[in-house]
Amino acid sequence: MGWRLLAIGHTVLGKVHTDAAGCSHVYLSSRARYVVSIFGCFDWPRGATQQVRAAGARRLPEGAHMLQGFRTSTLAALQVASGAVTRRVTCADGNTASDAACCALFAVRDDIQANLFDGGECGEEVHESLRLTFHDAIGISPKIQATGVFGGGGADGSIALFEDIETNFHANLGVDEIIDEQKPFIARHNITTADFIQFAGAIGLSNCPGAPRLDVFVGRKDATQPAPDLTVPEPFDSVDKILERFADAGRFTPAEVVALLASHTVAAADHVDPTIPGTPFDSTPELFDTQFFIETQLKGTLFPGTAGNQGEKQSPLRGELRLQSDFELARDQRTACEWQSFVDNQAKLQNAFKAAFRKMTVLGHSIRNLVDCSELVPIPPPPASKAHFPAGLHRGDIEQACRATPFPTLPTDPGPVTSVAPVPPS
Repeated sequence: MGWRLLAIGHTVLGKVHTDAAGCSHVYLSSRARYVVSIFGCFDWPRGATQQVRAAGARRLPEGAHMLQGFRTSTLAALQVASGAVTRRVTCADGNTASDAACCALFAVRDDIQANLFDGGECGEEVHESLRLTFHDAIGISPKIQATGVFGGGGADGSIALFEDIETNFHANLGVDEIIDEQKPFIARHNITTADFIQFAGAIGLSNCPGAPRLDVFVGRKDATQPAPDLTVPEPFDSVDKILERFADAGRFTPAEVVALLASHTVAAADHVDPTIPGTPFDSTPELFDTQFFIETQLKGTLFPGTAGNQGEKQSPLRGELRLQSDFELARDQRTACEWQSFVDNQAKLQNAFKAAFRKMTVLGHSIRNLVDCSELVPIPPPPASKAHFPAGLHRGDIEQACRATPFPTLPTDPGPVTSVAPVPPS
């Protein structure tokens, strides 16, 4: 217990107090041009608990040291705290950032919010930009690479840079539209295609009520060759094949696969049934909420357009399209309970998707070589809905798949049977 001084060379940056519970409280001085911050047992940055355990007795970065003896736990605490304490950089446009590499993103963000996302809406371009982040990043296969053939570069922009090749892959049908919409923004800003695709997806999702604030990194190098075909899962793939593909791409667990599919709560299909473009996957496509995880477990009774489309299953609601892959993942015993766990847990949905997206967005890169510019992502609007059964449906319409836990009790919306409107084009 007691106070210790934190210094680099002979410059005192601040002090650390370890209390009776063994918790370290770090007070950093602004006199050394560092941000004044306090970190303690209950106000660590998100995820820091795991970092503390991993930090062990490694030395502090950039020459920082304690001027008196200290406990290993204190050193570990400083290891974590030091990552959140940075000099602020004043950008040419007057904004400030944690790193000069983030300065160029202010103009990019403002441009796409105004001119790609229609002034900050959670609409069609947001849905398609989020889809593009996945279709680009998942294009990597260590399994293929091990055969001596290029296995793809992950989140490297290849889907746009080699548009004439990758958009002809069946799984990428329709992504050429958002690629062509994004091209002018990339051309007029100082940003790689690889970084822009992931940045645009994160910024766009911030317009959706209930969404998490996603992490953003820059510093990716653009692709020099296209990703191989068959690296993007198809809606008609089996659960086995989907889980194997994700495990190969980035060692994603079944739970992380389910978390990534939260993107379908703000998504719509244009090409599964081409007679009904813009058909959403749940009844609230303008909200990042849990309805997708509820409605995929309801008994299917109809097709919103024509029957017999590859990769489509019957839906419970008029105007809503259900993918075969979503239907099967919601009912497979490897994923069913995780799927159900999101039904009435918005906070878990937000946290799980944020973590899975962070992992996906850096596929093919070492995060240590990238710059964290997450501060540029706007804080999304709060959730605007609560978990419910659509009007006309109830608990008896659920096809119970999780054997370990009963389906949550939810209210049913009043009024006539729900019919879902298509997502309007921009």
